[in-house]
Amino acid sequence: MDHLHAYWRMEYVTQEKSPESRRPFVDLPKMDDDKTTLIIAREVHSFILMNRYPYNAGHLLILPYREIPDIEDLTAEERVCFADTTIKAKRILKAALKPDGFNIGINLGEAAGAGIPRHLHQHVVPRWMGDTNFMPVLGSTRVLPQSLEAMWNHLKSVSEKLD
Repeated sequence: MDHLHAYWRMEYVTQEKSPESRRPFVDLPKMDDDKTTLIIAREVHSFILMNRYPYNAGHLLILPYREIPDIEDLTAEERVCFADTTIKAKRILKAALKPDGFNIGINLGEAAGAGIPRHLHQHVVPRWMGDTNFMPVLGSTRVLPQSLEAMWNHLKSVSEKLD
């Protein structure tokens, strides 16, 4: 029997689940190491972050620097930057991974599936024809073809070329 190992999932499974104690989206941009934090690009009011627990290869998050729970809480300037940063993330993924489509969306509130509901974040997930297989359906497991570090290197390189 073959075994599929996803060692990186243990960090997610064992982390503290209380949303009040988790503020990674505030803390990560304060660090001075984009590779370690998986930040792809920094804009004036928002930034692009690789999802550490992705739904699909290349799964990115768009976040405002301010910790706010709802899109209505963005200022006019932040809304424009948030939208422009989303478009930039889509362009990076299109150039780097050549997906057939995208899922782009926001889960507002814990009941809607937001893992960290106090900090607004938008998902940009590249999709390919036929990228759904039995693993997520039967095994509750996603297969990622590349490590987060290798994906960060690739996406960061493409991002810098597009600037």
